[in-house]
Amino acid sequence: MSDWRLMRGSRGFLSGVLLLVSLGGAHASLFSDDEARKAILDLRQRVEAQKAATDAVEKRLTDENNQLRRSLLDLQNQIETLRAEQARLRGQAEQASRDISEIQRRQAAQGQAMDERLRSIEPQRVVVDGREFVTAPAEKRDFEAALAVFRAGDFPGAQAAFLDFAKRHPRSGYFPSALFWLGNAQYATRDYKEAITNFRTMLNQTPEHARAPEALLSIANCQIELKDTRAARRTLEDLVRLHPQSEAAQAAKERLARLR
Repeated sequence: MSDWRLMRGSRGFLSGVLLLVSLGGAHASLFSDDEARKAILDLRQRVEAQKAATDAVEKRLTDENNQLRRSLLDLQNQIETLRAEQARLRGQAEQASRDISEIQRRQAAQGQAMDERLRSIEPQRVVVDGREFVTAPAEKRDFEAALAVFRAGDFPGAQAAFLDFAKRHPRSGYFPSALFWLGNAQYATRDYKEAITNFRTMLNQTPEHARAPEALLSIANCQIELKDTRAARRTLEDLVRLHPQSEAAQAAKERLARLR
């Protein structure tokens, strides 16, 4: 603010000098030549000094303005640099987030695959025909596959599947049930003698098996088909005696009545 006052004061001073010079001719008679020259020189010095001061102020203001412009340009460049850095960091953060998600997905997939592999080899506890036992996943898979063939009505295929199971898993907890279904498949294909053999093997190994009454009834049916009525009657009588409360025993009583 003081610089602008100085500039306004210098302009007023110059105006005054010009006015005095213009009036100098009219009042020349009031001053001597030496005094006039001295006054003019003094005024000229004051004007020059005032002009120098004004020029200095204008130069300083110009320099300050240029400096301010450069500072603003530098600040703008810094802001642009910060924005670019922020964008770069945001991109890195987004990529890192995607990488973490991909790693988590892969870890989950690997964990699931590992669980599946463990389930495929770890023994499992199962309950089949009222019997609870521990079995290998491969045994469970093979037994269920053979049973599915039987239930589909493919009795020759079921016979082959259960024979293969019995050969490969003779100590399996599924073995008695496999013999039972093997005997039924053989009965369906009219291989009665082999069916009787497998039913009796099952009964000798597990006489308290949940399907023991059905196995005895099936033996009697095979004997009837073979025209061995006496053996069928003995088998049916054993069934009624050993398992009197079973549904198979009720069927055995009806067949005994017909055999008589």
